[in-house]
Amino acid sequence: QSKIPPYATHQLGVCGCVIREDTGEILVVKDKFKIKAWKFPGGLADLAEDISHAAVREVHEETGIHTEFRSVLAFRQQHHQPNTFDRSDMYVICRLQPTSFDIDMCKHELEACCWMSLDKLAVSEETTRLSRRVASLLLRGMKHGFHTIDITMEEMQSVYPGLTYKLFHRPLHRFADKAGVTSDLENLADQWAN
Repeated sequence: QSKIPPYATHQLGVCGCVIREDTGEILVVKDKFKIKAWKFPGGLADLAEDISHAAVREVHEETGIHTEFRSVLAFRQQHHQPNTFDRSDMYVICRLQPTSFDIDMCKHELEACCWMSLDKLAVSEETTRLSRRVASLLLRGMKHGFHTIDITMEEMQSVYPGLTYKLFHRPLHRFADKAGVTSDLENLADQWAN
């Protein structure tokens, strides 16, 4: 059975950057059949599957690690690449928090799986440029706080009654004005709109 959705113009892939903040380690895998380099576990989202659910599902299927979605870190867009079924490819890189730590690797898909030092991954020649770049981004988050790199998810009410959608955006931070009064940017924007 074809895995290409009807009338598809893009495919949506996801990966999960699963960080152990207490040890500075990240979960990485090596594919058995594709590029043999350390990368983040992930795969294609199913039809009508949320990005957050797809990342959590793919990480668990490949590694046995249970996680919780925290944020989107970045996304990649590419066209005319191998293994994309002649579709444009969108790839969403998510930050996940582990809730279990014992690896149960999918031996059908993977050659290897381990917890690796984030510092090591950021400079490894045994990984992809994408993985090194994201590792550097995560190191910044570890040093300065993830609020400096995260794109958060907010569930919003649709214009269609009873429906919702997910809006991904930079967090709305609190700030203090010259008089020292702390305001929430979202509330302030609502006041300006009225």
